[in-house]
Amino acid sequence: MHLPKKLACCLVVASSLIAASANARLPDETISITTLPMPDDHRSYMVDFEFNNMVSSRIVVIDPDKQKYLGMLPTGHAAPAALSHDRKTIFTADFFLTRYVRGERTDVLTAWDSQTLAPKWELELPSRRAHTLTERYSFATSADDKFVYIYNFTPSTSVTVVDTTKKEMVNEIALNGCILNYPVGERRFASLCGDGSLQMITLNDDGEEIDRTKTKFFDPDVVKLVERATVVGETYYFVTTLGEVVPLDLSGNEPEILPRWSLVTREEMAEGWAPGGWQLIAAAPGLNRLYVLMHPDHEAYNWEDPSQIIWEFDLKTGEKIGTLESPNLIWSLNATSDDKPLLLGANIEGGLEIFDLSTGEHNGTMEGVTKTPTLILNH
Repeated sequence: MHLPKKLACCLVVASSLIAASANARLPDETISITTLPMPDDHRSYMVDFEFNNMVSSRIVVIDPDKQKYLGMLPTGHAAPAALSHDRKTIFTADFFLTRYVRGERTDVLTAWDSQTLAPKWELELPSRRAHTLTERYSFATSADDKFVYIYNFTPSTSVTVVDTTKKEMVNEIALNGCILNYPVGERRFASLCGDGSLQMITLNDDGEEIDRTKTKFFDPDVVKLVERATVVGETYYFVTTLGEVVPLDLSGNEPEILPRWSLVTREEMAEGWAPGGWQLIAAAPGLNRLYVLMHPDHEAYNWEDPSQIIWEFDLKTGEKIGTLESPNLIWSLNATSDDKPLLLGANIEGGLEIFDLSTGEHNGTMEGVTKTPTLILNH
Protein backbone atom coordinates (compact mmCIF):
# COMPACT_ATOMS: atom_id res chain seq x y z
CA MET A 1 0.00 0.00 0.00
CA HIS A 2 1.37 3.42 -1.00
CA LEU A 3 0.64 6.46 1.17
CA PRO A 4 -0.19 9.78 -0.45
CA LYS A 5 2.91 11.99 -0.76
CA LYS A 6 1.51 14.70 1.57
CA LEU A 7 0.66 12.14 4.31
CA ALA A 8 4.03 10.43 3.99
CA CYS A 9 5.75 13.80 4.31
CA CYS A 10 3.76 14.65 7.44
CA LEU A 11 4.63 11.31 9.04
CA VAL A 12 8.34 11.89 8.39
CA VAL A 13 8.18 15.36 9.95
CA ALA A 14 6.23 14.05 12.99
CA SER A 15 8.73 11.24 13.51
CA SER A 16 11.59 13.73 13.40
CA LEU A 17 9.90 15.97 15.97
CA ILE A 18 9.24 13.03 18.31
CA ALA A 19 12.85 11.90 18.05
CA ALA A 20 14.09 15.43 18.74
CA SER A 21 11.81 15.87 21.75
CA ALA A 22 12.93 12.53 23.17
CA ASN A 23 16.52 13.77 23.23
CA ALA A 24 15.66 17.23 24.61
CA ARG A 25 16.20 17.69 28.36
CA LEU A 26 13.19 18.92 30.26
CA PRO A 27 13.79 21.53 32.98
CA ASP A 28 14.19 20.12 36.48
CA GLU A 29 10.94 20.21 38.44
CA THR A 30 10.99 21.98 41.78
CA ILE A 31 8.81 20.35 44.42
CA SER A 32 7.89 22.54 47.34
CA ILE A 33 6.65 21.31 50.71
CA THR A 34 3.96 23.42 52.29
CA THR A 35 4.57 24.05 55.98
CA LEU A 36 1.49 24.55 58.09
CA PRO A 37 1.44 26.75 61.21
CA MET A 38 1.83 25.00 64.56
CA PRO A 39 -1.53 23.38 65.39
CA ASP A 40 -3.93 25.51 67.40
CA ASP A 41 -6.70 24.29 69.72
CA HIS A 42 -9.10 23.69 66.86
CA ARG A 43 -6.81 21.79 64.44
CA SER A 44 -8.68 18.53 63.79
CA TYR A 45 -7.68 15.08 62.58
CA MET A 46 -10.30 12.70 61.17
CA VAL A 47 -9.24 9.06 61.32
CA ASP A 48 -10.62 7.45 58.17
CA PHE A 49 -10.90 3.69 58.65
CA GLU A 50 -11.99 3.24 55.02
CA PHE A 51 -14.22 0.16 55.37
CA ASN A 52 -14.10 -0.67 51.66
CA ASN A 53 -10.29 -0.60 51.48
CA MET A 54 -8.92 -0.69 55.00
CA VAL A 55 -5.50 -1.93 53.87
CA SER A 56 -4.84 1.71 53.04
CA SER A 57 -6.40 4.07 55.58
CA ARG A 58 -5.70 7.76 56.15
CA ILE A 59 -5.91 10.76 58.47
CA VAL A 60 -7.47 13.91 57.07
CA VAL A 61 -6.27 17.19 58.60
CA ILE A 62 -8.80 20.03 58.84
CA ASP A 63 -9.17 23.62 60.01
CA PRO A 64 -12.82 23.61 61.20
CA ASP A 65 -12.91 27.39 61.80
CA LYS A 66 -12.24 28.10 58.12
CA GLN A 67 -13.83 24.80 57.06
CA LYS A 68 -10.65 24.14 55.15
CA TYR A 69 -8.92 20.90 54.17
CA LEU A 70 -5.24 21.15 55.21
CA GLY A 71 -3.77 17.82 54.14
CA MET A 72 -3.73 14.06 54.52
CA LEU A 73 -1.54 11.37 56.08
CA PRO A 74 -1.51 8.01 54.23
CA THR A 75 -1.51 5.33 56.92
CA GLY A 76 -1.29 1.55 57.06
CA HIS A 77 -3.90 -1.15 57.52
CA ALA A 78 -6.71 0.14 59.81
CA ALA A 79 -4.18 2.35 61.60
CA PRO A 80 -5.03 4.07 64.90
CA ALA A 81 -3.58 7.52 65.65
CA ALA A 82 -2.55 9.58 68.69
CA LEU A 83 -1.39 13.19 69.09
CA SER A 84 1.57 14.42 71.10
CA HIS A 85 0.83 16.89 73.88
CA ASP A 86 3.45 19.32 72.57
CA ARG A 87 1.50 19.41 69.26
CA LYS A 88 4.59 18.65 67.19
CA THR A 89 3.89 15.03 66.31
CA ILE A 90 1.13 12.75 65.06
CA PHE A 91 1.76 9.07 65.81
CA THR A 92 0.25 6.20 63.83
CA ALA A 93 0.54 2.47 64.46
CA ASP A 94 0.73 1.11 60.92
CA PHE A 95 1.11 -2.28 59.39
CA PHE A 96 1.71 -3.15 55.76
CA LEU A 97 1.59 -6.33 53.68
CA THR A 98 4.25 -7.01 51.06
CA ARG A 99 1.65 -7.76 48.38
CA TYR A 100 -0.78 -5.04 49.47
CA VAL A 101 -3.62 -7.42 50.35
CA ARG A 102 -1.47 -10.46 51.24
CA GLY A 103 2.07 -11.40 52.05
CA GLU A 104 4.41 -10.73 54.95
CA ARG A 105 3.22 -8.23 57.56
CA THR A 106 5.44 -5.41 58.81
CA ASP A 107 4.37 -3.26 61.79
CA VAL A 108 5.80 0.21 62.39
CA LEU A 109 5.24 3.14 64.68
CA THR A 110 5.34 6.25 62.49
CA ALA A 111 5.99 9.75 63.86
CA TRP A 112 4.67 12.48 61.54
CA ASP A 113 5.56 16.17 61.67
CA SER A 114 2.39 18.17 62.44
CA GLN A 115 3.53 21.12 60.29
CA THR A 116 4.85 19.40 57.15
CA LEU A 117 2.67 16.28 57.51
CA ALA A 118 5.75 14.27 56.50
CA PRO A 119 7.22 11.28 58.39
CA LYS A 120 9.97 12.23 60.87
CA TRP A 121 10.92 8.68 61.82
CA GLU A 122 9.55 5.19 62.09
CA LEU A 123 10.28 2.16 64.24
CA GLU A 124 9.63 -1.43 63.22
CA LEU A 125 7.74 -3.40 65.88
CA PRO A 126 6.61 -7.00 66.52
CA SER A 127 3.38 -7.80 64.65
CA ARG A 128 0.98 -7.79 67.59
CA ARG A 129 -1.03 -4.59 67.32
CA ALA A 130 -4.79 -5.13 67.71
CA HIS A 131 -6.55 -5.12 64.36
CA THR A 132 -9.87 -3.58 65.36
CA LEU A 133 -12.12 -0.69 64.48
CA THR A 134 -10.06 2.31 65.58
CA GLU A 135 -10.83 3.70 69.02
CA ARG A 136 -9.13 6.32 71.14
CA TYR A 137 -7.57 4.27 73.94
CA SER A 138 -6.07 1.50 71.88
CA PHE A 139 -3.19 3.90 71.19
CA ALA A 140 -2.07 6.74 73.44
CA THR A 141 0.83 8.85 74.70
CA SER A 142 2.10 9.64 78.18
CA ALA A 143 1.56 13.20 79.45
CA ASP A 144 5.18 14.15 78.70
CA ASP A 145 5.17 12.38 75.28
CA LYS A 146 8.09 10.16 76.33
CA PHE A 147 6.12 6.93 75.96
CA VAL A 148 3.68 5.69 73.37
CA TYR A 149 1.35 2.85 74.39
CA ILE A 150 0.08 0.44 71.72
CA TYR A 151 -2.65 -2.08 72.56
CA ASN A 152 -1.99 -5.62 71.28
CA PHE A 153 -4.40 -8.50 70.73
CA THR A 154 -3.01 -11.84 69.52
CA PRO A 155 -5.53 -13.02 71.13
CA SER A 156 -3.64 -12.54 74.40
CA THR A 157 -3.66 -8.87 75.37
CA SER A 158 -0.66 -6.66 76.08
CA VAL A 159 0.68 -3.13 75.64
CA THR A 160 3.83 -2.28 73.69
CA VAL A 161 5.76 0.60 75.27
CA VAL A 162 7.88 2.74 72.94
CA ASP A 163 10.33 5.35 74.22
CA THR A 164 10.03 8.23 71.73
CA THR A 165 13.25 9.89 72.95
CA LYS A 166 15.28 6.76 72.23
CA LYS A 167 13.06 5.72 69.29
CA GLU A 168 12.99 2.16 70.53
CA MET A 169 10.62 -0.36 72.00
CA VAL A 170 11.43 -0.70 75.70
CA ASN A 171 8.78 -3.10 77.00
CA GLU A 172 5.75 -5.26 76.31
CA ILE A 173 3.43 -5.51 79.29
CA ALA A 174 0.97 -8.40 79.59
CA LEU A 175 -2.54 -7.29 80.56
CA ASN A 176 -3.86 -10.68 81.74
CA GLY A 177 -7.37 -10.49 80.30
CA CYS A 178 -7.68 -6.70 80.30
CA ILE A 179 -8.01 -4.35 77.34
CA LEU A 180 -6.89 -0.92 76.08
CA ASN A 181 -4.65 1.66 77.73
CA TYR A 182 -6.03 4.80 79.38
CA PRO A 183 -3.01 7.06 80.04
CA VAL A 184 -2.63 8.66 83.46
CA GLY A 185 0.07 11.30 83.92
CA GLU A 186 3.61 10.62 82.83
CA ARG A 187 4.17 7.02 83.92
CA ARG A 188 0.86 5.21 84.41
CA PHE A 189 -1.92 3.71 82.36
CA ALA A 190 -5.10 1.81 83.21
CA SER A 191 -6.87 -1.09 81.51
CA LEU A 192 -10.39 -2.50 81.80
CA CYS A 193 -10.66 -6.16 82.73
CA GLY A 194 -13.21 -8.82 81.82
CA ASP A 195 -14.19 -9.34 85.47
CA GLY A 196 -15.18 -5.67 85.84
CA SER A 197 -11.99 -4.57 87.55
CA LEU A 198 -9.57 -1.81 86.61
CA GLN A 199 -5.88 -2.58 86.36
CA MET A 200 -3.42 0.28 86.94
CA ILE A 201 0.20 -0.11 85.80
CA THR A 202 3.05 2.20 86.81
CA LEU A 203 6.32 2.48 84.92
CA ASN A 204 9.71 3.98 85.69
CA ASP A 205 11.64 6.27 83.37
CA ASP A 206 13.05 3.26 81.51
CA GLY A 207 9.58 1.90 80.76
CA GLU A 208 9.89 -0.95 83.26
CA GLU A 209 6.83 -1.95 85.28
CA ILE A 210 7.30 -1.04 88.94
CA ASP A 211 3.74 -1.38 90.28
CA ARG A 212 0.40 -2.95 89.39
CA THR A 213 -2.91 -2.68 91.23
CA LYS A 214 -6.39 -4.02 90.58
CA THR A 215 -9.59 -2.30 91.72
CA LYS A 216 -13.18 -3.50 91.41
CA PHE A 217 -14.90 -1.05 89.07
CA PHE A 218 -18.25 -2.47 87.85
CA ASP A 219 -20.20 -5.72 87.64
CA PRO A 220 -20.09 -6.93 84.00
CA ASP A 221 -23.02 -9.29 84.66
CA VAL A 222 -25.21 -6.30 85.54
CA VAL A 223 -23.75 -3.25 83.79
CA LYS A 224 -23.01 -2.99 80.05
CA LEU A 225 -20.21 -0.42 80.24
CA VAL A 226 -19.04 1.22 77.02
CA GLU A 227 -15.22 1.22 76.98
CA ARG A 228 -14.98 4.31 74.72
CA ALA A 229 -14.62 6.96 77.42
CA THR A 230 -13.85 10.68 77.43
CA VAL A 231 -11.50 12.42 79.85
CA VAL A 232 -11.12 15.74 81.68
CA GLY A 233 -7.78 16.06 83.43
CA GLU A 234 -7.32 12.59 84.92
CA THR A 235 -11.00 11.84 85.44
CA TYR A 236 -12.43 9.44 82.88
CA TYR A 237 -16.15 9.39 82.11
CA PHE A 238 -17.75 6.17 80.92
CA VAL A 239 -21.40 5.53 80.09
CA THR A 240 -23.52 2.41 80.11
CA THR A 241 -25.73 1.41 77.21
CA LEU A 242 -28.79 2.46 79.24
CA GLY A 243 -27.47 5.94 80.03
CA GLU A 244 -25.71 5.84 83.40
CA VAL A 245 -22.55 7.97 83.66
CA VAL A 246 -19.71 6.24 85.51
CA PRO A 247 -16.90 8.71 86.46
CA LEU A 248 -13.49 7.42 87.52
CA ASP A 249 -10.85 9.69 89.10
CA LEU A 250 -7.36 8.32 88.45
CA SER A 251 -5.37 11.30 89.74
CA GLY A 252 -4.61 9.83 93.19
CA ASN A 253 -2.57 6.88 94.37
CA GLU A 254 -5.69 4.71 94.22
CA PRO A 255 -8.53 4.90 91.66
CA GLU A 256 -11.60 6.65 93.05
CA ILE A 257 -15.01 5.69 91.68
CA LEU A 258 -17.08 8.86 91.81
CA PRO A 259 -20.87 8.98 92.30
CA ARG A 260 -22.79 7.78 89.28
CA TRP A 261 -25.60 9.72 87.66
CA SER A 262 -28.08 9.19 84.86
CA LEU A 263 -28.36 10.90 81.48
CA VAL A 264 -32.08 10.12 81.39
CA THR A 265 -35.01 10.55 83.72
CA ARG A 266 -37.34 7.62 84.34
CA GLU A 267 -39.83 9.18 81.96
CA GLU A 268 -37.19 9.60 79.23
CA MET A 269 -36.01 6.02 79.73
CA ALA A 270 -39.60 4.79 79.43
CA GLU A 271 -39.91 6.76 76.19
CA GLY A 272 -36.87 4.91 74.81
CA TRP A 273 -34.09 7.48 75.21
CA ALA A 274 -30.53 6.11 75.58
CA PRO A 275 -27.01 6.91 74.31
CA GLY A 276 -25.71 5.50 71.02
CA GLY A 277 -22.91 5.80 68.48
CA TRP A 278 -19.26 4.81 68.15
CA GLN A 279 -17.34 7.55 70.01
CA LEU A 280 -20.67 8.49 71.56
CA ILE A 281 -19.46 10.93 74.25
CA ALA A 282 -17.16 13.95 74.33
CA ALA A 283 -16.15 16.44 77.03
CA ALA A 284 -15.38 20.14 76.66
CA PRO A 285 -13.01 20.87 79.58
CA GLY A 286 -13.21 24.64 79.05
CA LEU A 287 -16.95 24.56 79.76
CA ASN A 288 -16.93 21.50 82.05
CA ARG A 289 -19.66 19.95 79.93
CA LEU A 290 -20.42 16.51 78.54
CA TYR A 291 -21.95 15.86 75.11
CA VAL A 292 -23.71 12.59 74.32
CA LEU A 293 -25.23 11.18 71.14
CA MET A 294 -28.77 10.10 72.09
CA HIS A 295 -31.40 7.83 70.51
CA PRO A 296 -35.15 8.34 71.00
CA ASP A 297 -35.88 4.71 70.06
CA HIS A 298 -33.23 2.70 71.87
CA GLU A 299 -33.19 -1.06 71.45
CA ALA A 300 -30.84 -3.63 72.96
CA TYR A 301 -28.67 -4.12 69.88
CA ASN A 302 -28.72 -0.72 68.16
CA TRP A 303 -26.82 1.34 70.72
CA GLU A 304 -23.87 1.84 68.33
CA ASP A 305 -26.10 3.33 65.62
CA PRO A 306 -25.58 7.00 64.65
CA SER A 307 -27.88 9.83 65.70
CA GLN A 308 -28.66 13.45 64.86
CA ILE A 309 -29.43 14.37 68.48
CA ILE A 310 -26.84 15.46 71.04
CA TRP A 311 -27.62 16.19 74.68
CA GLU A 312 -25.50 18.63 76.71
CA PHE A 313 -24.82 18.13 80.44
CA ASP A 314 -23.10 20.06 83.22
CA LEU A 315 -20.34 17.76 84.49
CA LYS A 316 -20.45 19.28 87.97
CA THR A 317 -24.17 18.83 88.60
CA GLY A 318 -25.13 16.18 86.03
CA GLU A 319 -27.95 18.48 84.90
CA LYS A 320 -29.08 18.43 81.29
CA ILE A 321 -28.71 21.97 79.96
CA GLY A 322 -29.40 21.74 76.25
CA THR A 323 -29.92 19.83 73.02
CA LEU A 324 -28.01 20.15 69.76
CA GLU A 325 -29.27 18.76 66.49
CA SER A 326 -27.23 17.83 63.44
CA PRO A 327 -28.60 17.95 59.89
CA ASN A 328 -26.90 14.58 59.30
CA LEU A 329 -26.45 11.36 61.28
CA ILE A 330 -23.30 11.45 63.45
CA TRP A 331 -21.33 8.41 64.54
CA SER A 332 -18.46 9.94 66.56
CA LEU A 333 -17.96 13.11 68.62
CA ASN A 334 -15.05 15.14 69.92
CA ALA A 335 -14.80 18.58 71.53
CA THR A 336 -11.84 20.97 71.54
CA SER A 337 -10.15 21.70 74.86
CA ASP A 338 -10.07 25.53 74.82
CA ASP A 339 -12.35 28.14 76.42
CA LYS A 340 -14.21 28.75 73.14
CA PRO A 341 -14.68 25.14 72.12
CA LEU A 342 -16.11 23.50 69.07
CA LEU A 343 -18.04 20.25 69.10
CA LEU A 344 -17.14 18.16 66.06
CA GLY A 345 -19.11 15.23 64.71
CA ALA A 346 -18.09 12.69 62.08
CA ASN A 347 -21.19 12.06 60.00
CA ILE A 348 -21.92 8.77 58.27
CA GLU A 349 -21.41 10.28 54.79
CA GLY A 350 -17.80 11.13 55.61
CA GLY A 351 -18.41 14.79 56.44
CA LEU A 352 -17.68 16.92 59.49
CA GLU A 353 -20.41 18.63 61.51
CA ILE A 354 -19.23 21.76 63.34
CA PHE A 355 -20.95 23.29 66.39
CA ASP A 356 -19.90 26.47 68.23
CA LEU A 357 -20.41 25.54 71.89
CA SER A 358 -20.24 29.16 73.04
CA THR A 359 -23.46 29.89 71.16
CA GLY A 360 -24.88 26.40 70.64
CA GLU A 361 -25.11 27.08 66.91
CA HIS A 362 -24.40 24.64 64.10
CA ASN A 363 -21.69 26.38 62.07
CA GLY A 364 -21.99 24.15 59.03
CA THR A 365 -21.03 20.85 57.42
CA MET A 366 -17.83 20.04 55.55
CA GLU A 367 -19.07 17.52 53.01
CA GLY A 368 -17.20 14.40 51.87
CA VAL A 369 -13.80 15.02 53.46
CA THR A 370 -13.42 11.32 54.36
CA LYS A 371 -14.98 8.00 53.41
CA THR A 372 -15.72 6.19 56.69
CA PRO A 373 -14.41 8.22 59.64
CA THR A 374 -14.31 6.55 63.05
CA LEU A 375 -12.67 9.22 65.23
CA ILE A 376 -11.92 12.92 65.44
CA LEU A 377 -8.78 13.92 67.36
CA ASN A 378 -7.77 17.36 68.64
CA HIS A 379 -4.71 18.59 70.51
